[in-house]
Order: sequence, then structure tokens, then C-alpha cells
Amino acid sequence: MTSIVMERKPRSGVLAVVLGIVVIFVASLATDQVLHVLNVYPPWGEPMWDNKLNAIALSYRLVFDVLGGYVTARLAPHAPMKYAMRLGYVGLVLSVLGVVGGYMAKAGPMWYPIVLAITALPSAWLGGALYVRGRR
Repeated sequence: MTSIVMERKPRSGVLAVVLGIVVIFVASLATDQVLHVLNVYPPWGEPMWDNKLNAIALSYRLVFDVLGGYVTARLAPHAPMKYAMRLGYVGLVLSVLGVVGGYMAKAGPMWYPIVLAITALPSAWLGGALYVRGRR
């Protein structure tokens, strides 16, 4: 006798996108916190001007952005790439707000939030594509 395993997916594509955002935020903030506790990063609230530290932050954020795209595509009720790209557009908007906020707050080098904005869509696309490719 064969059994069929049904994937449990949310009925809402909005929920899939929200869960992708949650994955990105939780993973990023958890990694940030570890690096703050280890005194790799300056204390919370202090600007981080060191380009090497910003490059470290960018590297894991890009990985987490791809992971968020993967999770969103995996949980999408249909058309996984469509929902992964919707996550990318949300990321783009949030990143552009980060560019404006970073400029106004003088929180660190401007290249960092600009690169996050530039990579929001490609990262989401890559995450979605990895899911779709693995599904075949």
C-alpha cells in the first residue's frame, strides 16, 4: 500500500511572503546579536563604520535573503517564483527605506544599504529558483 504525503502549505501567498520576511529578520538579528555579544560588532546603537564589518554583515544577509526567497517559494500556494519575487519587492522597498534612514542617521557607510537594495530582487529570485530547481 502506498501513501501519499501531502505538503502543508499556507492557503495565502501573503502568509508565505510574511514567513519569508520573518526568516530573514530572525536569522539576521540573531546573527547580529551573536556578533555583538562576541564584541565583533560595536554595541547596539553605535554606528558601524568599519567596511570589513559591514562586508561580514552583507555576506550573511545575502545568504539569509536567498533563504527567505526559498522559504517563500516553498510555502507559496502556487506560482512559487511569483511569490519569491513579491518578497524581493518588499525587500527592495525596505532596503530603499534603509538607504534613506542610513543617510539621515549617519549610521555607517552608504554602500552597505545601497548594496542591500540592489541585491533584494536577485536574492529573492535565486531563492525561488533554487526551490523550483530542486522540486524538479
